[in-house]
Amino acid sequence: MKILALDTTSGACSVALHCDGHTSEQFVEAERDHTRRLLPMVDAVLADAGVSLPQLDAFAVSRGPGSFTGLRIAISCTQGLAFAADRPVIPVSSLAALAAGSRRAHPQWQSATIAAALDARMQQVYWGVYSADAPHDSLLPEAVQDPAAVVRELEASDLPAPFYGVGPGWHYDGFASAPLAEIDLEAAIHARDIADLAVSLWQNGAAVSAEALEPLYLRNEVTWQKRQKIRS
Repeated sequence: MKILALDTTSGACSVALHCDGHTSEQFVEAERDHTRRLLPMVDAVLADAGVSLPQLDAFAVSRGPGSFTGLRIAISCTQGLAFAADRPVIPVSSLAALAAGSRRAHPQWQSATIAAALDARMQQVYWGVYSADAPHDSLLPEAVQDPAAVVRELEASDLPAPFYGVGPGWHYDGFASAPLAEIDLEAAIHARDIADLAVSLWQNGAAVSAEALEPLYLRNEVTWQKRQKIRS
């Protein structure tokens, strides 16, 4: 099985190849430089593994939530590559990938409940909660909310404690009272975790055509504001 994964959801840019059980990755912090870096990184990852586009089984990409511009760059690039190679695409939650990466970085969190959060601006975060047994699907609906609402939901949930927080979204002062045992604010989304999550999604038939691939923004007004700017 060969799956090429791309991500530009936030400030980082990464490309990974899952090839017959092994995953290799190129990762760089590249704020506002995604467009120039992404395709050369794709070429480098494939060349290092001796794999060509037609040899791939599928592509994988972060479907969101996340930065409007960042999501569009990775999704557009993935669509173009998938069309060229005539291969399907596996959409992966950016929050699920963030949580999966935290388990890789913190072995002591392997069996814990992971709450992943990305900064959505406007004093809000994109967030979801993930278990080791169900790494793809949030135990609470993925949402965009202010810190007070997130804290209320975590406190009211009957999910198994302790919770560990991962991602830059947890930086808001409103999370001071959140029931989190530990927080990793420096965590970033990695294409390698998207690729690894995509393997089981592929096996469960979650791939879509390049044409059907759509980002998940969660905040409808982001799309509306962008369209208004384009029309004006």
